[in-house]
Amino acid sequence: MNMDDVLLMAYVDGELTPRERENVEKTMSVSPDVARRVACLQASALRYRHAFAHQRLPPVPERLAQRVAELSRAYGGTQNGADDVALASTADITPIGALKRNPAANAQHHANAAMQISTRARNAQRTRFAWPRFAWPFLAGAFTCAACGALVLSLAPGWLPGDGAHPVAVATSAPGVMPWVAAAVNYQRLYTRDTVSSDMPDMTVAARVIEQIHSDDGVPLRVPDLRAAGLTFKRIQRLRFNTKPLVQIVYLPKTGLPVALCVMKDDRPDTAMKRQHVDSLNVLTWRRANLSYALIAALDDNALSAIGKQIAEGRDDEVLGQRSAPPEISAS
Repeated sequence: MNMDDVLLMAYVDGELTPRERENVEKTMSVSPDVARRVACLQASALRYRHAFAHQRLPPVPERLAQRVAELSRAYGGTQNGADDVALASTADITPIGALKRNPAANAQHHANAAMQISTRARNAQRTRFAWPRFAWPFLAGAFTCAACGALVLSLAPGWLPGDGAHPVAVATSAPGVMPWVAAAVNYQRLYTRDTVSSDMPDMTVAARVIEQIHSDDGVPLRVPDLRAAGLTFKRIQRLRFNTKPLVQIVYLPKTGLPVALCVMKDDRPDTAMKRQHVDSLNVLTWRRANLSYALIAALDDNALSAIGKQIAEGRDDEVLGQRSAPPEISAS
């Protein structure tokens, strides 16, 4: 019997017939190389649910469960090469390090995400003879996803969370919205208050993330302290949209849904503030000093404009010591 990785992975996953299992085990007993390959594959069959089974977890927010169900329906029917595209676009979490989150509040989310990505990555590995470029990166991504609680996200080109279930939702809600803003808004829709309410930001880790944003991404970012506006800093994340750096800073108001300040590099001329309504969220956008800003929240226009003007004019302290703010612009 030819002991290729497809057969050995089926052995590890318990999908072989008794006779096939017996043949594999006989080969393992006389072939150290086959035994080593099986051991490597077994290392990828991590028991994610067992790892989190003894933690006290809050209930999954109903809104988040609905959004996950939408994503599952939207991408569950892909076939052949489309599987790789769907995996790349819907595996929105690329865990290479960012601000740590509270594990008790996020453990179930990470466990479920890791299980889903690991399963799909292993399926991609089994078809690597057709798509060799995709197989091992996906498997490696699944490994790291299980280990990291705080993440850097990649928004794949053209991907908006939930767009398969609602293909024209963003376009009809905000015909003039920029693509990166639309992607950020749709990602923000996945957040509930419970998602970030238990976060305990590690400022040392946050400082390292911000330094990476400065040095690696080339974004001269400042993290405004918005406590005077009733917003508490919760997390900062490095994202990518169409291969370009996108930074998301998340705040939590005293009541209601989280607020996000998203920033991208943009060499176009400065602009005044512009208010838009995208789906169920209000968005305030402006551009200055080679950076584009999008303030995303479920706040009314007046509250959002006041916070945006405070940020744009630099009339606030900073959560962490950063580079000085760019020159002021006036808000509309």
